[in-house]
Amino acid sequence: MPPREPARDSLALLRHPGTIRARCAAVLAAVRDERSAWFRVDRRRLADVAARVAALTQRRFPDLRVPPHSRWRHFEAGGVDRRGELEARLAGHGSADAARARIDLTVVSVLLDAGAGPAWRYTDSDGRRYTRSEGLGVASFRAFMNGRFSAIAGEPLRVDAGALARLDGAALSEIFQVSADNPMVGLEGRAALLARLGAVLASAPATSPWPQRPGQLYDRLRSLVSGGAGSDESAAEPMRVSAAELLQQVLALTDGVFTQGTPVMGRSVGDVWAHRFAGAAVAGGGLDAVSIGVVPFHKLSQWLSYSLLEPLAWAGMAVDMDGDDGLTGLPEYRNGGLLLDTGVIVSRDPRLAERRFKPGDEPVVEWRALTVALLDELAPMVRERLGRSAAELPLASILEGGTWAAGREIALEKREGGLPPLRIESDGTVF
Repeated sequence: MPPREPARDSLALLRHPGTIRARCAAVLAAVRDERSAWFRVDRRRLADVAARVAALTQRRFPDLRVPPHSRWRHFEAGGVDRRGELEARLAGHGSADAARARIDLTVVSVLLDAGAGPAWRYTDSDGRRYTRSEGLGVASFRAFMNGRFSAIAGEPLRVDAGALARLDGAALSEIFQVSADNPMVGLEGRAALLARLGAVLASAPATSPWPQRPGQLYDRLRSLVSGGAGSDESAAEPMRVSAAELLQQVLALTDGVFTQGTPVMGRSVGDVWAHRFAGAAVAGGGLDAVSIGVVPFHKLSQWLSYSLLEPLAWAGMAVDMDGDDGLTGLPEYRNGGLLLDTGVIVSRDPRLAERRFKPGDEPVVEWRALTVALLDELAPMVRERLGRSAAELPLASILEGGTWAAGREIALEKREGGLPPLRIESDGTVF
């Protein structure tokens, strides 16, 4: 039975993982019914993909203790204990302030992670060189440790609204060591994204109880689970929030930051795009017509939510990820590329790979929706091969183990530089 959408108002509906799954399942059903002009699905290939992902997971994590897919994996690039470096610097901070600092780092680093292009490199302070997501992670970690996002002298380990609002392409060029010989794609888009986050944080009313920094997520979530009673750092038991609540809070924090996507009710709601098959998931309910005709993905926000699982756990807060309300697979070019490159998703036009697309073009929206829906089918097949339950190997770990790494691996096998199978023009805020 396909996932069902929660009955809520239009905006909340489009921010719920259950809606993402339902709309993506509706697109998959239409493609299976041969109604798509762009793709068909060959489910017979899923078994081979599951075998590939399981083998790679076993190779990368022989004990099958697979951590969640997270920005924190990139902070570990080169086997360097950068978290240990951060914790040593946080030793004199209180537990709440340390939690805010880790969340600050996570948020700003994830928002800077949208693909760097095949030519870009970053050289760390020890002389090691990193590329792509690992390079972006290390570069943003160093910038955070050096106080590049702080507005308070003598307090480098924080991200403040004022500092973000002043960021521009020149500042990010310096942070990422960008030059004519070391180009990066989407640099201005990243700078504008962080500047908008700074403006949103700074625009909160004076009566707001939240600090003007991304780390306010810690305070928001503690208030949520305590029923608005405020933060109680002495709680003996870990507090629990659902994945849906976490995503809702992340999207509330960044409301107004993402400007791409199909407008809903006259406003931008982020990584949400029109598709003619999306409405098949909706059985009435009085929602406005635009919200019915779109597929929400919230890829970057879900990636951020996955990346917050560990910082929240270190702060004594557990996130429930079970069932259809758990976060979805990430619809980006590594997971989606894996399914295209292995023939699970099959282009009806072999020339599709030669075209250039924008994120809102129907083939791209459809490819991403198929990716989300098929990752849910692939996950139990991978678990079966590895002899693990959903509790032992949740979707977050399958992505890490996993589908993302397998997508990068097969892209390198098929195309020089590991380029994705479809060419998409992006400002750095979607892919």
